[in-house]
Amino acid sequence: MNDEMTFVKCPTCARAVEWSENSIYRPFCSKRCQLIDLGEWADEEKRIPSNEDVSDSDDWSEPQR
Repeated sequence: MNDEMTFVKCPTCARAVEWSENSIYRPFCSKRCQLIDLGEWADEEKRIPSNEDVSDSDDWSEPQR
């Protein structure tokens, strides 16, 4: 069994974070860094690239059957 701890960098501040059940905010080091990241997604500062051209006026309802 491997007793070595694994560490990752917090995506927000780059602080080392232990990757275990003890780190409740992993991969973030704290609730603060987690909320900063969430805010960046909400403000659309971060996004997943897409080839689709989707605008706010597009209909998001279920297709008609």
